[in-house]
Amino acid sequence: MAKKDYYDILGVNRDASDDDIKKAYRKLAMKYHPDRNPDSKDAEEKFKEAKEAYEVLSDAKKRDSYDRFGHAGVDPSMGGGPGGFGGGGFEGFGDAFSDIFGDLFGGGRGRSNVYRGADLRYNLEISLEEAARGAEKTIRIPTIEECETCHGTGAKPGTHATTCPNCGGSGQMRIQQGFFSLQQPCPKCHGSGRIIPDPCRDCGGAGRVKRQKTLEVKIPPGIDEGMRLRHSGHGEPGVNGGPPGDLYVEIHIRQHSVFEREHDDLHCEMPISFATAALGGEIEIPTLDGLARLKIPAETQSGKVFRLRGKGIKNVRNQSHGDLMCHVVVETPVNLTDRQRELLFEFDEISKRNGDRHNPKAKSFMDKVKDFFGT
Repeated sequence: MAKKDYYDILGVNRDASDDDIKKAYRKLAMKYHPDRNPDSKDAEEKFKEAKEAYEVLSDAKKRDSYDRFGHAGVDPSMGGGPGGFGGGGFEGFGDAFSDIFGDLFGGGRGRSNVYRGADLRYNLEISLEEAARGAEKTIRIPTIEECETCHGTGAKPGTHATTCPNCGGSGQMRIQQGFFSLQQPCPKCHGSGRIIPDPCRDCGGAGRVKRQKTLEVKIPPGIDEGMRLRHSGHGEPGVNGGPPGDLYVEIHIRQHSVFEREHDDLHCEMPISFATAALGGEIEIPTLDGLARLKIPAETQSGKVFRLRGKGIKNVRNQSHGDLMCHVVVETPVNLTDRQRELLFEFDEISKRNGDRHNPKAKSFMDKVKDFFGT
């Protein structure tokens, strides 16, 4: 039976890049892996086909030979190259599998462990005014820099690191587990491939030292509680040449003495006198831009909410403004003089003569109470 075309097996074009070939094989290997399909001969065959195709197309020399001569260019039984793929089982699968999935187990064959640095989070507390208008803040964050004494080598000046005898400088040790050949960091050199006989006293052989770094953080207007600002490359440094992580500045807004924020709207509670609530009038209320005047209509009840449009916070994304919600609270007067008491008693007597008219809420409530008790 004629062998299938390796490009067709992986489902890629003949001009596919190495990354495309690797991704295609990863997908097929995960789909048809024997552990996922323990009783399927069809999956086993497809898995072996994908492995064979990848071993050829991932090798530049084998791929060139295959492109020129087809299967004859890579089949040793036809004079097409050394090695072959073996007769049965999953022989040779360990190398291909660890090349693809090696980063899950500490890196691929013949490579030191290269890791991206961890992300960092910095909690930054700002005022409501700074959140509304935007601000620039200076923060200090921990960082790791190259040791000036050993210039990053980790070795004491005048000495140098040696190749790890345990892994031969690769930083990796191969472990055979049945059909699988996996990679793990060398326990002696911890994946670096080097041994430092006489480490630098300042950095302890790490080649890096801890420092404090100053960073300017620009806070956009309208930012809200819990939002994060990303600063690429300001996280922990990578390992063995890996890229650094990112710094996430998480915003926390201090409680304000006057306003409470709800998304882009602001809320404030404004006390008004009994006379202003009954007769109406005009009061001054605070906003983030200064004082504003609010007209209170006559017979305003406590808890009434007045909306001042556009006096809230500008949205951080679409630049629209929220509103200011003013909750008026009728304040009961205290420390009354004798004359004030006299007037209030007189007012109360007059009000009682026609209570249904002057106190409709009280009348409605009492009617409900009577209905409840059936009186």
